[in-house]
Amino acid sequence: MIILSNVVVLLIAAIHLYILILEMFLWQKPTGRRVFATTAEFAAATRILAANQGLYNGFLAAGLVWGVWRADPAVQVFFLGCVLVAGVFGGLTASRKILRVQALPALVALLIVIWVH
Repeated sequence: MIILSNVVVLLIAAIHLYILILEMFLWQKPTGRRVFATTAEFAAATRILAANQGLYNGFLAAGLVWGVWRADPAVQVFFLGCVLVAGVFGGLTASRKILRVQALPALVALLIVIWVH
């Protein structure tokens, strides 16, 4: 069961690493603009803000990987909680899609980690 828990946490980390790549490196590219449904003008005007958001997503991914590496469920729970809160906030303020992409997977992972440990 610990393997399942670790795999799920690492999947959440992978999602946030992907978001980092999208926001920091692909924001103005067709892929980034398609994923976030933005125009070239908007992407150019907000590239610094997007890169900042991407960096925060990278910290979330790093924290989750660190929690698995240390085999520390408390660290995993903390960072999954951060992802969940960020996902709910983003879902309520920016796009409902964030609830499905970020908050729901984090909630499932959080429940698995708590259940296993």
